[in-house]
Amino acid sequence: MTTCIETKQVSKIFGGLTAVNTVDVVVPEHAIASIIGPNGAGKTTLFNCISGYYVPEQGQIEFFGNAIQGQPTYKVADMGIARTYQNIRLFGDMTAIENVIVGQYPRFKANWVDAILSTRRERDEAKQAIEEARRLLKFVGLEGLGDTLARNLPYGAQRRLEIARALASKPRLLLLDEPTAGMNPQETDTMTHFIRNLRDELGITILLIEHDMRVVMGISDQISVLDYGTKIAEGKPKEIQSNQRVIEAYLGPDVTSLTKKYQLRKKQRHDATR
Repeated sequence: MTTCIETKQVSKIFGGLTAVNTVDVVVPEHAIASIIGPNGAGKTTLFNCISGYYVPEQGQIEFFGNAIQGQPTYKVADMGIARTYQNIRLFGDMTAIENVIVGQYPRFKANWVDAILSTRRERDEAKQAIEEARRLLKFVGLEGLGDTLARNLPYGAQRRLEIARALASKPRLLLLDEPTAGMNPQETDTMTHFIRNLRDELGITILLIEHDMRVVMGISDQISVLDYGTKIAEGKPKEIQSNQRVIEAYLGPDVTSLTKKYQLRKKQRHDATR
């Protein structure tokens, strides 16, 4: 099985705070993998290290076997890693199709001279960019909305547009930071189905951060759990659901004793009715 992205003992420190502490994560190609954990666990910081926004103080990040830590964001994107953000970062005063075209810029071959002289290469590339943007808008369910300003789209559509823009760079790995944040249950179900289709139809690897456990458990091939910057568990959804360290990280250290008390009282009521 080919490994898409792997972090080896990655650490990121801000002053005296260790946001990510010697984290090892291995994501196979074509997998849907999730990183979960309480607020402040270091999830987005790890994403920022992978995408080149942060340089880790320690460890190595490999993308299909090639070390990428320390590379600038544009080079990481050019290698085939794209991402979305927890807070939508669209160009609100640009149309939907213009936002997607922006995502294609790393792939453009024409230069500023071509643009000034309006060379055939520049004209052909511009035409192809528009056609590709329309294809992507159709793929994400926004066909016919290309001329709509991004800020005028409904919230769920803005999320899809952001993913379309990320897909425009033709990534092999897509990082999704809380893709269902702020969505109602119906929008969440639609987005969950859409993410699965991204993997199945495009063959890309997906690594996501998500707080909705129903989404995580329903879509993930594997789950890594961070707490205070440290990986405390990793495995398939059923394994994570029953992991005591994960339960305590989310519900607090007293959850074990509370669970035992509940089970004891349940047994006592059962015995009393016999």
